[in-house]
Amino acid sequence: MKKHTSSEAILLLEDGTVFKGKSLGRIGTSGGELCFNTGMTGYQEIFTDPSYYGQMVVTTVSHVGNYGVQHQEVESGKVQISGLVCKEFSHFFSRNTAEGSLQDYFDKAGVVGICEIDTRALVRHIRDKGAMNAIVSSEITDLDELKKLLSQVPDMDGLELSSHVSTTEVYDMKPEEAKYRVAVLDLGVKRNSLNNFNQRGCEVKVFPYNTPFEEMEKWNPDGYFISNGPGDPAATNDAVNSVKQILEVEKPMFGICMGHQILAQANGISTYKMHNGHRGLNHPVKNLVTGKSEITSQNHGFVVDAEQLKNHPDVEITHINLNDNTVEGMRMKNKPAFSVQYHPESSPGPHDSTYLFDEFVALLEKSKNKV
Repeated sequence: MKKHTSSEAILLLEDGTVFKGKSLGRIGTSGGELCFNTGMTGYQEIFTDPSYYGQMVVTTVSHVGNYGVQHQEVESGKVQISGLVCKEFSHFFSRNTAEGSLQDYFDKAGVVGICEIDTRALVRHIRDKGAMNAIVSSEITDLDELKKLLSQVPDMDGLELSSHVSTTEVYDMKPEEAKYRVAVLDLGVKRNSLNNFNQRGCEVKVFPYNTPFEEMEKWNPDGYFISNGPGDPAATNDAVNSVKQILEVEKPMFGICMGHQILAQANGISTYKMHNGHRGLNHPVKNLVTGKSEITSQNHGFVVDAEQLKNHPDVEITHINLNDNTVEGMRMKNKPAFSVQYHPESSPGPHDSTYLFDEFVALLEKSKNKV
């Protein structure tokens, strides 16, 4: 792909809808599932979140790129999105601590995108029609050729993607004083989750997505963390099998997002693809245990089946989404395992939910005292 120069760009949706605008990032062509995020800030965290792998993000905020980029705000080792769609893309930035422009960042990462389109009209369209595949190009103008390329983009339903974003080698992150050992099953973990554990005196050892339970247990962890990640949880069979075995040994377990869905699958509870999913920094969630509500950061296109969960003898709902009453959290009645659908580690974003890490550490302490 050639270096970026200002050019025309085309966005083609799988239902035939076409938007024309200007190119951003690298000149090229890219496809993926089109979804929108309602967050006002934190675009670098969004772009580097492994849960967005295979997805093209539409930002509903008017300006993107205006505060540049810096290395402290990444959630993984690379940009994960397959493309960006926005209204105004700023080639200039005004933050003193920024290390560069978003344009240069995307150009280096090979990200293709489109700007100067009516994102309000686009978001209303996919809000009504549902998340769908799309292709963006700043080098191909022939719609028939783009349609052929778009037909080759895989459907997210039934797609296993953790293998594309998980670590390939085991690695450690250890605080100065470590009191607990947490084994992390990396389905697409965000760095700030690991930071939250370190801040609470937990040494973490991060394992690839398909690591057998026996391998993780050799390290003799005090508990397990099942991370977020992209794709369809029903297609992530290795992780489901590992979680089933973790439950058998009854060590504390905490799951976030994909990890939440994997815990449901391990208990025979189905997940399904949502019409649009939840993506943004302002989703209201009610904690049914405390009666308190929290503003949460979310990024998911699949959800746990509420009716199956309600009828399960060993699992109970702990959190619900106040916009649509979908399941946002659950815990097991007979084992020290719980999970949430949203992202308590989100940074920047609301910090209402970081107590969940404290609750997990309390489980670790309680488990240690039993021994």
